Amino acid sequence: MTSRPIKVLLVDDHHLVRAGLRKLLEDDDTFLVVGEAGSGLEGVTLAEELQPDVVVMDMAMPKLDGVQAILEIKRRVPQAKVLVLSMYGESSYVRNALEAGANGYLLKNALNMDLVAAVKAVAGGKKYLSKGLPAPAPGEHPDETEQLTPRERQVLQLIAQAYSNKEIAHMLQLSVNTVNVHRTNLMARLKLHSTAELVLYAVRKGLIAVPQ
Repeated sequence: MTSRPIKVLLVDDHHLVRAGLRKLLEDDDTFLVVGEAGSGLEGVTLAEELQPDVVVMDMAMPKLDGVQAILEIKRRVPQAKVLVLSMYGESSYVRNALEAGANGYLLKNALNMDLVAAVKAVAGGKKYLSKGLPAPAPGEHPDETEQLTPRERQVLQLIAQAYSNKEIAHMLQLSVNTVNVHRTNLMARLKLHSTAELVLYAVRKGLIAVPQ
């Protein structure tokens, strides 16, 4: 009796990248690609609809970026594993992805060699990091960043990408008033006084991914 294939959802804003990922996975009958999404927000919606075993997701995307999408997918589809794809190997990017709930982090320059092994690893409940990536140490964040809740960090990241409170509320399924409260709490906790300062803080701490 053969086991069922691993259901995979692909999330990347470049169609050619998704086509390449699909080809690499479909050459192995272990996998079934059940859907594709071109933004983080669409990825969250499709993950909830399709219930994949593994979400293979770019780190830098329009609308919800990888970190924010991971938080939402883990909240709505907790059994799904998430494998992040990224061009960036800096410890801050790896740390932010893993703290959001990613099960693996694969550098894009290693896709051809490692994608199949990485998806199988996370589907089997293991962590996967590309060779040479630093394993983030606990407590590596500065104190004030550690004090932020996952939702506060998510709101901060969206503010840094210039989304309005109304847009953030829609993306995260919150009320506008709740987003306002999060924004006020962020400024108080981080001792910042404007949206511009929040943006600079998020960039400095590596909380947002630079678009690729």
